[in-house]
Amino acid sequence: MDQADGLRQMVRKKAHDMHGGRDGCRYSEETSSTRVISVTSGKGGVGKTNIVGNLAIALRRLGKSVLVLDGDLGLANIDIIFGISPPYNIAHVVNGEKSLGEIIVEGPEGIQIIPAGSGVQDLVHLTQGQKLNLLNEFDALEENFDIFLIDTGAGISSNVIYFSIAADERIVVVTSEPTSITDAYALIKVMYTKHGTNTFKLLVNMVDREEEAKSVFENLSNAVVRFLNGISLEYIGFIPRDGNVEKAVRQQNTVIRSYPESISSKEFSVLAGRMQASSADVAQDGNIKFFWKKLITR
Repeated sequence: MDQADGLRQMVRKKAHDMHGGRDGCRYSEETSSTRVISVTSGKGGVGKTNIVGNLAIALRRLGKSVLVLDGDLGLANIDIIFGISPPYNIAHVVNGEKSLGEIIVEGPEGIQIIPAGSGVQDLVHLTQGQKLNLLNEFDALEENFDIFLIDTGAGISSNVIYFSIAADERIVVVTSEPTSITDAYALIKVMYTKHGTNTFKLLVNMVDREEEAKSVFENLSNAVVRFLNGISLEYIGFIPRDGNVEKAVRQQNTVIRSYPESISSKEFSVLAGRMQASSADVAQDGNIKFFWKKLITR
């Protein structure tokens, strides 16, 4: 039996015990549902982290409890957007130095954040002991959240792929640049052909008007239909080009807080409202603990 098989057996036993010994049941009746949403992109520089930060605030203002994971594990981009300097990060949990509760920090307006940092580069290369540390810590997570947002890295690295395919929903961020569209297609292709993931939501960032955003979606959608038959690609909106976004970043803040009346802030609110309204279409069996079990046993 290799390490992966041993870990999977432990995970199955944990799930079995959690349900009082009942087989074939994923969650206990007491477990509340959580929407686990990854936000990813085929290339860097498309504003993905900005989108996660602003969307988290917008969802929080709709009364949702929000947990954000900085999934770019070797860096700490989300810290800059929220203007925080966490003393610990997920590397301390992986190595057994801190509990998950000890590293989670509160961000603006009550958002909870799991910080990234140096020391964890690739989930694939974690030892069995490190994976069990993560598994045990997420099992012990007592607070329930409505939304779990994961800011993945960019590209098609193993971490990006694993976070995305383990999530319940995947938002792919793209701009109108040809390289962004090409790399988004490559990301979708890898997740579909190698992992069987076939549902994606597209968010177009940094465009001048919605007609341009819908044109980007149509171009990408046409390629997907032609070469990757069987994929569901849904257009969920756009964020307009807005100089206030860069100003807010320089202030280490989100645009929705620094410039609430700006055009991008208003679209973030629209996007959050649209996502809230679509929650009824999402299978209400999501769970952060189950997400992590899927993630670390791949």
